[in-house]
Amino acid sequence: MSAISRHERVDPLFRGFQEEVVAMLARHEGSIERFRDDRWEYQHGGGGHSRVLDGGKTLERAAVHFSHITGASLPSAATQHRPQLAGAPFRALGVSVIVHPRNPYAPTSHCNVRYLEVAPGEGSEVFWFGGGFDLTPFYGFQEDCRFWHQEACGACLPFGGNELYRRYKDWCDRYFYLAHRGEPRGIGGLFFDDCMLGTFECTFEFVAAVAWCYLRAYDAILTRRLPLAWGPRERAFQLYRRGRYVEFNLLYDRGTRFGLESGGRTESILASLPPLAHWTYASCPDERAERNLKEQYLQVQDWLASGGEQSGSPPVDGMPGH
Repeated sequence: MSAISRHERVDPLFRGFQEEVVAMLARHEGSIERFRDDRWEYQHGGGGHSRVLDGGKTLERAAVHFSHITGASLPSAATQHRPQLAGAPFRALGVSVIVHPRNPYAPTSHCNVRYLEVAPGEGSEVFWFGGGFDLTPFYGFQEDCRFWHQEACGACLPFGGNELYRRYKDWCDRYFYLAHRGEPRGIGGLFFDDCMLGTFECTFEFVAAVAWCYLRAYDAILTRRLPLAWGPRERAFQLYRRGRYVEFNLLYDRGTRFGLESGGRTESILASLPPLAHWTYASCPDERAERNLKEQYLQVQDWLASGGEQSGSPPVDGMPGH
């Protein structure tokens, strides 16, 4: 298969995924017209299409970006395992999804799928996929966490069995970790980079499975959680915990670094941040919710275990998810 036919296969897959995610989110918001339609050009070649909703009734921010760009110098953040490729000409395609619901009981979610081709000065062209998805609840529900990981495992099974799910779940747990806070960003999911599962065709199908898995799983969780009633205390706790999300994206996220280092469109890159977040000095607006979240959900654990058994202290009576 030629290089041009590879990225021509990926391009319509990623564009279609963007359209389906926007359609799903628009159903929850009640209007697709609220999504801004923003097409842009990349200074070195190619461009992208950003669909962004700000200030919605149910979705406070939702950003769904497609990009297909070429450049003369691959940023070091693009590949963790092939540092020798930094500075080589490249082509990159990707879709990035970030959703910050207004309801504190509906979790924030993130998904990314990407494909890169690199032409080093010596040797043949190199190509690989990357991506994954993760979930960041503020008020956790056991049902949602188990379902999220069951769906993630199901996406992996045809391509590498349970071992592939375990490998990419572990990678996700390690990647989405705030070292300065000593806690994960959320309850994880899948994360993979520099990925080739034998052939291009097999990996292409795996990435497609991951994309559609995210779409189905998050749609179901939003359907369950968006109708729940909430008030000022839950809102204050949501904004407090969103601060952790901002910290990860600005301090650790390689996608953010890649976008900024490659001269990408800053508006699109930073649309992953929530529109509102709070930092309070040495205090928390809901200590009970914070304790429950940290003890029951922000722990690396086996969400597929029978009956949802997990490490940590027993659930706090009266908290959501019990």
